[in-house]
Amino acid sequence: MHNTAYIRAAAHTPFGRLEGKSAPDLMADAANALLDESGVARQHIDGVLCGYATTYPHLMLASLMAEKLGIQPDYAHGMQAGGATGAAMVMLARDLVRVGRCRNILVLAGENRLTGHAADTAIQTLAQVGEQQAEVPNGVSVPAYYALLASEYMDRTGTRREDLADFAVRMRQNAAAHPGAHLKAIITQQEVLASKPIATPLHLLDCCPISDGAAALLISAEPGPVAISGAGQAHRHQHLSAMNDIFDTGAARASLRALDEAGTTLDDIDYLAIYDSFTITLLMLLEELGFADRGKAAERLRLGHFDPDGVLPLNTHGGLLSFGHSGVAGGMAHIVEAWRQLSGNAGTRQLSRQRNKAFVHADGGVLSAHVSLILNRTENA
Repeated sequence: MHNTAYIRAAAHTPFGRLEGKSAPDLMADAANALLDESGVARQHIDGVLCGYATTYPHLMLASLMAEKLGIQPDYAHGMQAGGATGAAMVMLARDLVRVGRCRNILVLAGENRLTGHAADTAIQTLAQVGEQQAEVPNGVSVPAYYALLASEYMDRTGTRREDLADFAVRMRQNAAAHPGAHLKAIITQQEVLASKPIATPLHLLDCCPISDGAAALLISAEPGPVAISGAGQAHRHQHLSAMNDIFDTGAARASLRALDEAGTTLDDIDYLAIYDSFTITLLMLLEELGFADRGKAAERLRLGHFDPDGVLPLNTHGGLLSFGHSGVAGGMAHIVEAWRQLSGNAGTRQLSRQRNKAFVHADGGVLSAHVSLILNRTENA
């Protein structure tokens, strides 16, 4: 068994409104950019993992993309775990490399979620994560599920809407420096609070945008600038109505498994890539994962701990909230950014102090499927 799997290269398209591009077109753009950057020949790609696309529900998407890209892999299949799919694919790719099944795996996702179908269709599609007999017939949307979570969480921890708003402001500040981000206009706390109500207590700027975009990663047995040293999953529920404890969604369990496998602790982490479909998602995950005490995430934010020059830079590309959310690729963009910062490939956005160990966390559904990854900078960076 190989002891280590590496992320040799990472790439994504711009996110936002990308007219005239289908989901396969966007994925091909990201994959071709990745292969060009890595210098790895297509005939040396022996594995393909592909995330689902709501705008292109093909039964054999990994095989389709391999054919489109001129790749004939020994191993290929599609995956779906909601927003956790990207991190889950990286975890599987790592395992496949470590057991010797593959040496170079293309991990790929993308879709034209903004331009590929009407907004109402997107909302209806996402709402299907709800329980079919009790939740979906009542017309509940994904923002409403998270609004229910937010209401209870805020009541139990003393969290305020201002606390949520400050995270939206921080993500937008980060995205403003990224040329590929969907939303770059700086916003204020007051603008977040005054934005259109979507599902109380969440307002428009508490919610991520719907974006077009794609992302690609190359997971390899060959040494690269970033190693995947640990991974863990947890699945406590699928439906909100089956969640037993909002303080134990599964995030901490996945984290502990990843940290244990990596032989490290939270104190060693110096970069964060945390899923942020809504401001409440980000705040709840930061606290359950242990990067802030309960009800204190916003306090850490205001102290500058999560700033680009802080002790724990957070989603320096702008996260789902501002860089954009294109389905599976939205979560993968967190991993691309972590790879760029650790490997020193972030260009003008490179953090002033070199970061060596990143913690990635993604969730799917309503804080349902959790995947944590520990990424280490290597001597090849």
